[in-house]
Amino acid sequence: MIKSIHLNHTEKLMGFIISLLTSLIGILVYLNTGRISGEKSRLAIRTITILISSIAILNSISRLLVIVPPGNIGVVNLFGEVSESTLNPGVHLLSPFNKVLNFSTRIKDVKENIDVTTQEGLSLNLDVSLQYKLDPQKAATVYKTIGTDETQLVISRFRSTVRAITANYPASAIYSTKRQEIAQKIDQQLTEEIPALGFIVEEALLRNVKMPDILQVAIQNKLKTEQENQQMKFVLEKERQEAERKRIEAQGIADSQKIISGGLSNQVLQLRAIEATEKLAQSNNSKIVIIGSEKGGAPILIQPEAGTSRP
Repeated sequence: MIKSIHLNHTEKLMGFIISLLTSLIGILVYLNTGRISGEKSRLAIRTITILISSIAILNSISRLLVIVPPGNIGVVNLFGEVSESTLNPGVHLLSPFNKVLNFSTRIKDVKENIDVTTQEGLSLNLDVSLQYKLDPQKAATVYKTIGTDETQLVISRFRSTVRAITANYPASAIYSTKRQEIAQKIDQQLTEEIPALGFIVEEALLRNVKMPDILQVAIQNKLKTEQENQQMKFVLEKERQEAERKRIEAQGIADSQKIISGGLSNQVLQLRAIEATEKLAQSNNSKIVIIGSEKGGAPILIQPEAGTSRP
């Protein structure tokens, strides 16, 4: 609601006129004191006249001053004509015929409990709030088109937007996973619509979702089942990845063995055997060495019994 400080224009104007007339009368009396006989009487009347006139003049000047408090903007109305120029917080000198209304530019917080219908046709109650403020540049327009109380208009737009957006979501999503998304969409839509009325949206909040106990239990059970299913999928995926890792590891070992066995041909084995035999023949501890008699056979080392001399 716009906080409007409506100055009592009639009282202010009448006070200015009375003060002005008092000042004029005082001046006239002062000018005519010369006709009064007696110096003391004339001096006393002049002193009183000056005092009264001074007070009246000061009061008249004060009636020309307008104070706009901090956090407000002043809208000037002169005989029904609203000026597009507004008054910022501070002291201003204006004609007493001007009527000034102070509109709050502070943030306002509107809290509402709104009954909505979900995508499935279920009824929910949402605890929502809207934080907004008057656009100082549009204060005069707001006064001309809306007046001094915009509450019902803003709340009506707010309620309509909340209902339209929540109708696109199932109850389970509104209750659990989509709260933030819904709040963002409400905020976005109001941010697009409300400025046309002369206001700035700060934030729209979805604070709580209320539903029948039976429906709440059903949704909680559904969410629990979904979480268990997700957990099972995670475990199965982990096991599948582990099985795949083991399969790849086993395939690598098999491929390695195949490569090694494929590279050990008979010629290679015979060459390795001959090289080993040569090393044994050169050793002082070696005995009789006989090359295998079969074609392609490996060398055979025969060690005589102890005490046999080497030929």
